[in-house]
Amino acid sequence: MENPTQFVQWLRSVAPYIHAFRGKTFVVAFPGELVAAGALSVLAQDLSLLVALGIRVVIVYGSRPQVAEQLALRNVEGRFHNGIRITDTAALECAKEAAGELRLDIEAAFSQGLPNTPMAHASIRIISGNFVTARPLGVIDGVDLELTGITRKVDAERIHAILGTDSLVLLSPLGFSPTGEAFNLTMEDVAVSAAIALHADKIVFITETAMMLDEGGAEIRELSSHQAEAVLQAGFLATDSSFYLQHAIKACNSGVPRAHIVPFEMDGSALLELFTHDGVGTMISHENLESLRKATIEDVGGIIKLIEPLEADGTLVKRGRELIEREIDQFSVIEHDGVIFGCAALYPFPEEKMAEMACLTVNPEVQTQGDGERILRHMENRARAAGLKQLFVLTTRTSHWFQKRGFKPATVDALPKDRQRMYNWQRKSQVLVKSL
Repeated sequence: MENPTQFVQWLRSVAPYIHAFRGKTFVVAFPGELVAAGALSVLAQDLSLLVALGIRVVIVYGSRPQVAEQLALRNVEGRFHNGIRITDTAALECAKEAAGELRLDIEAAFSQGLPNTPMAHASIRIISGNFVTARPLGVIDGVDLELTGITRKVDAERIHAILGTDSLVLLSPLGFSPTGEAFNLTMEDVAVSAAIALHADKIVFITETAMMLDEGGAEIRELSSHQAEAVLQAGFLATDSSFYLQHAIKACNSGVPRAHIVPFEMDGSALLELFTHDGVGTMISHENLESLRKATIEDVGGIIKLIEPLEADGTLVKRGRELIEREIDQFSVIEHDGVIFGCAALYPFPEEKMAEMACLTVNPEVQTQGDGERILRHMENRARAAGLKQLFVLTTRTSHWFQKRGFKPATVDALPKDRQRMYNWQRKSQVLVKSL
């Protein structure tokens, strides 16, 4: 191993996600283009890792290019209306053929067990069945879509029972009516319907589309569902990207907390999206993903993990769990998608109209994204709201950062009397004061 320290730091950085995701239900959907591109084997390894981490995974696959291939082999021309396939009897037979072949390929991919691969010692069971009830889509704009259908119901109870045995569930882009008819469905519709019925925690579309860009060419990393609707209405996205975004919005507005649209062209894109702060795709949520707020007792564990490395190297004074629990009302945290990435504490001295800001910490992964300044402004606002006029910090290593943000060097005599008595002369911390 070239850099053991880097590996340890990486493993520690993903631990909060592992804790947060254990026992959660993810619906992961991918198009037939992923299989055609030869990326199925790697994706199976990545999804097996999710199962090994205690995540309950439902897979939904698409088959558009495979259906087109089957139609071409039979010299049948494909017909579409508004991007949706018109499924006649011949097209349905092609859809069945494609879905069956893909199902076998997917099951084979999850049966890997070669040594020296991520699937070594894995025993993954993948179960498919008639879990999706469908109905005909009907006549749209005067066009009969024939055997093209839409999901009516997903058997959530049976799927949850299977997930409880640590097995994966596989859903095809086919559904069945109570009268025994088969209907050709879109992968996106099945995935969203399954996520809603299962009360899934995430729906992840691993797509053939590129990273979504705004009108200025900047990458779109995060959107609330309201922002996503505005992007959709603006009309600058490509058709395929719009289709995915439309279904992601539907999922979020129907109770799925997070939807992800992740290009599959990057190796391990699903893992990078789920286990890194910025991800490699676009995340949509019903509400704002990030919150800067006062801490609660449930945040103690996250605060400890955040400050422990800085306590170990002497940057921060050591604080035990009991002390943090007692002083939790003094803390504020910045939280992103359920993970704490920054914190600070405010200790008021009302007689002198002053407050100490302590323990300002930001996760090293996001230190260049302005979270430190946002926490600082938040703490300044807390101090102003309490009627305080000055904010001070004691630091041994970051005085320049504070001075750039309006703090002035001062002496220990400038501190409140009670704080002067607690000053640690061995640490010789620099005193910096800012008028509010």
